[in-house]
Amino acid sequence: MGDSKNGTNDVGYGKPPQNFRFKKGRSGNPRGRPKGALNMATVLARTLREKVIIEENGKRKAVTKLQAAIAQLVSKATSGDGHAIRYLCQLVISAEERSVVAEPTTQLSETDQKVMDNILKRFQQSLKEKNNETDPE
Repeated sequence: MGDSKNGTNDVGYGKPPQNFRFKKGRSGNPRGRPKGALNMATVLARTLREKVIIEENGKRKAVTKLQAAIAQLVSKATSGDGHAIRYLCQLVISAEERSVVAEPTTQLSETDQKVMDNILKRFQQSLKEKNNETDPE
């Protein structure tokens, strides 16, 4: 649209005027997150992994803050605290859901199943042979 000293300089959708474009080597978000700044999940994980000293059954013991917090929650729940019981139940259900491993949904054909069975037999046989070599009787 406008002529510049070096030739035509188009201005329009997706083509801002030259003096408003990003400069080379300069960030488009100069006040953004500083390098090395940690997010909430990282800070939480590091804090929960820190060690604390607790006394259990008359003995001092070093455990992580997470272990100490869970032990305290369980203790409160067993003493009858309703809120602690509810929260502990939610934690248990959440942990069980995460630990459940999905069964494979693909079914092997008969031929594939025979091949897998043969591989398993050979593997078990080689383990037996190694055990016989290492166990002198």
